[in-house]
Amino acid sequence: MRVSLGERLFRVCNTLFLSALMIATVYPILYVAFASFSEPALMMAHKGILWKPLGFSLETYGAVFSNPMILLGYRNTLFIVIVGVALNLLLTSFAAYALSRKTLQYRKQLTLFIVFTMFFGGGLIPFYLLVKGLGLADTLWALILPTAISAFNFIIMRTSFEAVPDALEESAKIDGANDFGILFRIYLPLCKPVLAVVGLYYGVSHWNSWFNAMIFLQDRSLYPLQLILREILIIGEANAMAEGASQDEIIILGETLKYATIMVATLPIFIVYPFLQKYFVKGALIGAIKG
Repeated sequence: MRVSLGERLFRVCNTLFLSALMIATVYPILYVAFASFSEPALMMAHKGILWKPLGFSLETYGAVFSNPMILLGYRNTLFIVIVGVALNLLLTSFAAYALSRKTLQYRKQLTLFIVFTMFFGGGLIPFYLLVKGLGLADTLWALILPTAISAFNFIIMRTSFEAVPDALEESAKIDGANDFGILFRIYLPLCKPVLAVVGLYYGVSHWNSWFNAMIFLQDRSLYPLQLILREILIIGEANAMAEGASQDEIIILGETLKYATIMVATLPIFIVYPFLQKYFVKGALIGAIKG
């Protein structure tokens, strides 16, 4: 089949544009990775684009992992992510299954009420007072329970449930299955791509969350990793991670310490994402198109 000049021109422009977009997306990550492995003194004196590590040093990674707050933050964040995502998927699937039933009374009104929360909220102060009134303040549950269901993720999952043929549910009911059996044996296995995508959304949200922790947590032993990272990058906690060093050494080490801390905080997401990538596009499409 002969390709016209216009189509060839479009393909060339499309390839150039996507290549430029890829470089703009990947290079900042590579810059941080190269900087984290560079010699602190060389990195301090470097200006401009970085194409490779300047020397090679693991000194900054040693300083990062020698700080007990980093490991403590990892522990707290892993608890929040594992428990939070499990609770998120369970409650979201319950809500999506219930509101995907065509026989449920006031189904549209309840869905509209949930969608309403995507655009309007009570504000930060009522949110804080509510969490404090429930006795969740200064506990890790303050970072899990108030965000147990996302309206956006609920809509994706409900739409995917509505696309499941009614005949499967009717067959299950004839065999004596109740709603829990239908949900766990039919709907969830058929919607694994959507579960993977929604789980990824929830997991990344929990992993990157720091604002709620800053508001609700006073006990530093409960700080998640991102809040500790924020202190290192903004408040200047890098000085505490270089105890025993001179002021000049602290300044030089702090230049690469920030990059090493960023890599330590983001590496788990890079590791997990490739395993979920095969579900990502398929799950997003299934949840976005109503059958």
